[in-house]
Amino acid sequence: MAVRIVRLGTPRHPGEGTRLGTVRRPPRGVRKQEFASRDFYDVWLPTLAPQPETVAAGLSATTPREIAAFAKRYRSEMAKGEARHVLDTLAALSHTTDFSVGCYCADPSRCHRTILRDLLAERGAAIVDEPL
Repeated sequence: MAVRIVRLGTPRHPGEGTRLGTVRRPPRGVRKQEFASRDFYDVWLPTLAPQPETVAAGLSATTPREIAAFAKRYRSEMAKGEARHVLDTLAALSHTTDFSVGCYCADPSRCHRTILRDLLAERGAAIVDEPL
């Protein structure tokens, strides 16, 4: 059993389990009834999505310093309130069931899913080891 980190909208892996969308907004131009069938997500989990200003900082980051600032900001958001409890829960569940978490970003180097993977690993999650 393990958690897989994915890009939403990409084909599912065999045995991937429930796909959680850790995004602030649903996919544009896609009917709610089609989110799962079009490989976006089965369950929307915006609690683990960065705040809009943080997303903007990550998408505009071009230097290592800017990318580090984005990561620090997202980590700070995830250390508070409900988000940290959700991360702890997902880390524990990764040992008993298969599921995936992800977002839409094409470039994982400037994306919160890379940091999310680290946050889950730091909590002892079982993570499928594959390139993002």
